[in-house]
Amino acid sequence: MHFWESVLCALLASLFSAILGGLYTAGAFRKRRPKEAPLDKGLIPWLGHGLSFKKNPVEFLEKMKKKHGDIFTVLVGGNYLNFVMDPHTYGTIIKESKDKLDFDTFASTVVFNVFGFHLSESHHKIKETVSKKYLRGKNLAELNQVMMENLKTVLLKSRSSGDGERPWQQDGVFHFSYKAMFQASFMTLFGTDPPQSGCSKEISKDHTATQCGEWFEDFQKFDKYFPQMTIGIMDPLSKKEMERLRNFFWDVLSVEKLSQKDNISKWVAEIDRQMCETGMKEKMRTQFMFPLFWASQANVGPAIFWVFVHLLKHPEAMKAVKEEVDRILKETDQEVKPGSPLINVSLETIKTPVLDSAIQETLRLNVSPFLFRSIMEDMDLAMADGREYSLRKGDQLILSPFVGLHMDPEIYPDPQNFKYDRFLNPDGTKKEFYKNGEKLKYPIMPWGGGPSMCPGRFFAVNEMKIFVMLMVMYFDMELVNREEKIPPVVASRCGIGTSHPSHDIQFRYRQRI
Repeated sequence: MHFWESVLCALLASLFSAILGGLYTAGAFRKRRPKEAPLDKGLIPWLGHGLSFKKNPVEFLEKMKKKHGDIFTVLVGGNYLNFVMDPHTYGTIIKESKDKLDFDTFASTVVFNVFGFHLSESHHKIKETVSKKYLRGKNLAELNQVMMENLKTVLLKSRSSGDGERPWQQDGVFHFSYKAMFQASFMTLFGTDPPQSGCSKEISKDHTATQCGEWFEDFQKFDKYFPQMTIGIMDPLSKKEMERLRNFFWDVLSVEKLSQKDNISKWVAEIDRQMCETGMKEKMRTQFMFPLFWASQANVGPAIFWVFVHLLKHPEAMKAVKEEVDRILKETDQEVKPGSPLINVSLETIKTPVLDSAIQETLRLNVSPFLFRSIMEDMDLAMADGREYSLRKGDQLILSPFVGLHMDPEIYPDPQNFKYDRFLNPDGTKKEFYKNGEKLKYPIMPWGGGPSMCPGRFFAVNEMKIFVMLMVMYFDMELVNREEKIPPVVASRCGIGTSHPSHDIQFRYRQRI
């Protein structure tokens, strides 16, 4: 009898030890140390605040900020995340060396989960170096012109002789704007099909644009899985469909097929050339084209929707932008009328402060990135106000500019509402913004910061400007239901980049000539 009691006690002790060990590993016994930020583990071991964070990250962070202040640590799915909400401290964090705060660790995990391969440090450096060269300055100006011509091909499919008015057409704002940008952006960056015998370049471009339009629906399906893919959690059916779509786009973007296209951008061509020179195999070069493609599409398309829908919803903003565009046409001695050449303007030679402000305001409202940094060693973080907090190796440090900066009513009064001229002074100059009486070095951060700063941000903004200018020049447009509210965002995508609307909103449009 005593023997079996001893055995039972031993088994119970082993089980108890295993449970305690598991709880310890999961961080259930973690306590806040001196100098550390407020710690909030939630009620569920390991999971912590995972459910609330996943459901609505912005709402969760606003609640935590109100409860704990501008720095706090939360447990989410076995990971301890340190959030910093003070925008004056952002500069210190994004400039910290990668030996202490590293972005590449997180980025490599996401790239593997989503696109299925690991990128070496040398390959990442090639992408960054080539992007800085070809997505800025003179090379960017050339890319802008190609983009303008391709958007004309997509938007202005046929021109009127001047006899009678064009019929009104109807579409969803999201579908129309995102698809148009998808088509034009693909042709600008990844080229067009070469003309077949007896066909003109224009016909070839039209064919490529049509083909891109057919791919658009598949791209949206893939992008819909993106939040699940980043964390590597997918049900079997979704994973199977994601893999099918990924294989489809690997075929579309194969370097063999791209090598046969005309007018491929210098940015894409040079990245592939240098990757090839490092000995990267053709299969991996093809795989690498997909994240380039995704990055060029997934944020700017939805962003253009938000710009466009805000202008349609706010007549005073649309009127101000139209007046600015009319001034540009007058200054460049051009006119939109039947029989006249298509408008051609160089973004580098014109000033569009009103449109620039409207775009900035849209990005403030509708882009919500998380800036991740892996904490590589125990370290102290100096806040802008002089306070110091200890950070633990193995934790994550995250910035949420949307919550900590973009939605701060002290910085942006009435922050939830769209004000097209928010970034302008009454005299038309750029406005400065302050927090606690001190000027903000980074008043808006839709593109990330430091090593995670989007290298294509200048091109992305120019794409938006070109799209809006062409629509204003050549189209009459209006919402089908002027009383319909702008749709809310899909909460689960917050933190990834540009927000998506929960549903589309219908508009009518008519080409003038």
